[in-house]
Amino acid sequence: MYPLAFSCLVSVLNAPPLRAQDVHVHVSPQGKGTKESTDDFPTIQMAMDHAPQPGPDGRLYVHIAPGIYDERVIVTQNRPRTTFLGTGSEPSAVVISAAQNARTAQGTFFSETVEINGEGFEADNLTFRNIAGPTGQAVAIAVRSDRAVFKHCRFLGDQDTLFADYGRQYYLDSFIAGGVDFIFGNAAAVFDHVEIHETRSGYLTAQSRTAASQKTGYVILNSKVTSEDLGEQQFFLGRPWREYSRVIVLQTELPANLNPLGWSPWSGDETPVHAYYAEWGNVGPGARPRQRASWSHQISSTDAKQYFPETFLRGGDGWNPQEEARKLP
Repeated sequence: MYPLAFSCLVSVLNAPPLRAQDVHVHVSPQGKGTKESTDDFPTIQMAMDHAPQPGPDGRLYVHIAPGIYDERVIVTQNRPRTTFLGTGSEPSAVVISAAQNARTAQGTFFSETVEINGEGFEADNLTFRNIAGPTGQAVAIAVRSDRAVFKHCRFLGDQDTLFADYGRQYYLDSFIAGGVDFIFGNAAAVFDHVEIHETRSGYLTAQSRTAASQKTGYVILNSKVTSEDLGEQQFFLGRPWREYSRVIVLQTELPANLNPLGWSPWSGDETPVHAYYAEWGNVGPGARPRQRASWSHQISSTDAKQYFPETFLRGGDGWNPQEEARKLP
């Protein structure tokens, strides 16, 4: 028999390492919390400012009750591994809303309703919107978060709705609406089983890759493109905001009022030299591969596989975005 003290020491040494605890806080329009609160807040930004910080491996879960939150929210770099969870019955029950545009905010990149800078951000079952309307650039959300996941979310705006700007990002079972360049930026982003809704004659994407060496671009996969009734007008899948813009559309349903060319130069009749726009396996009346712009590409199933999320977003750390999404409710 070992002495009791020695037995206890052996048990401690053989035990699995302690993990940092997650932190759970709640936000509600009826919340009574103040800056001294630790788990109950009336606004999302107050939760971001005053919620306890999880440990090194922990995650902050913000449970958001149904309601319209008329506020601008910033998740700073000092808030990595933050998850917004809407607790309503559907994404429309929890809405984060503001109405800034480039003119009132003194620039496009100051107009966002929500700004995400902390890595590992996740959101489930809520809406991000900018209600400035067709008044120029007006961002609903700016995402500069590596390993970001959005599931069952809505993104509503007109011009520049979703600024998917930096890092690896995965959007699943979501809805994105806008009119002009409403998914833009230079992230490596996959939109999987997403409905992308065009509200007027414009462009779905304005991706901004600046060099061929960058592993960025937008992939629209297993999704559906829809639009308002535009009459005789048409719209495009995208145009290159920067020289090496890259967008790939795979196994997605396309509507009849998509311009047969599919893709547009940034302006005029110039032919993009380095932009890479590609399609594979698309369906619907708007899937017209023989009529596409001559500088776009129709790729094979083998080539398409490199753009599936498990490959395109893996990175050097082996990130599995689909597995992360499955952990959300």
